[in-house]
Amino acid sequence: MDNSSDLIKIIIADDHAIFRAGIIKVLNLDSQFQIIGEATNGLDAISLINNLSPDVALLDIKMPGKTGIEIVRELNTINSSTKCLVLTNYDDPEYILDAIGEGANGYVLKTIEPSNLIDSVKAVSEGEIVLDPAIATLVAKLWRQRQSPNNDIVGIKSLTDREKETLELACGGLRNKDISSEMGISVRTVEGHFNRIFSKLGVSSRTEAVLQAVSENV
Repeated sequence: MDNSSDLIKIIIADDHAIFRAGIIKVLNLDSQFQIIGEATNGLDAISLINNLSPDVALLDIKMPGKTGIEIVRELNTINSSTKCLVLTNYDDPEYILDAIGEGANGYVLKTIEPSNLIDSVKAVSEGEIVLDPAIATLVAKLWRQRQSPNNDIVGIKSLTDREKETLELACGGLRNKDISSEMGISVRTVEGHFNRIFSKLGVSSRTEAVLQAVSENV
């Protein structure tokens, strides 16, 4: 029986061979992953994505040819089905926040624990947005400063206790199914909490909600 359709197909783009080898070793720990290509620069990464249509592309930010952020922008322009998880060593809040603005599906630091990387790839493949808690802490203050002074955000205090709990767990990097298990509610209910959180905070994504929460020291 062919179970290849159940595999999460992945390409890895990074100009450092040792880092690629390390990522491959980690991802090979999970039988659900199939690594179908490697790229040492941004141009080759785009070519691989276009030719192989991976489920997830793991992208370094700074690479020869095209940066990871330029790749994300290009894929969004053509409505590619490939989900992008950006891995970075860079902790400059301005740079990270600009990267977030391009709309990748996940943003994690290269210091991430192997088990968390595996979880992040799975979450991104399922359409969730992954934001490394360390990145959220780095950029939250700057994100808050960039908000329009005319944007009258009621803030975290407007949330119910259950909505706050949901958001707190998201700030800790938990996926929807993990939040569901932790709170003893269905994934659909978790999604409902997030929809109400977005509405009350005046944001449009999980990433923005997490940044809002971190900026208010939740």
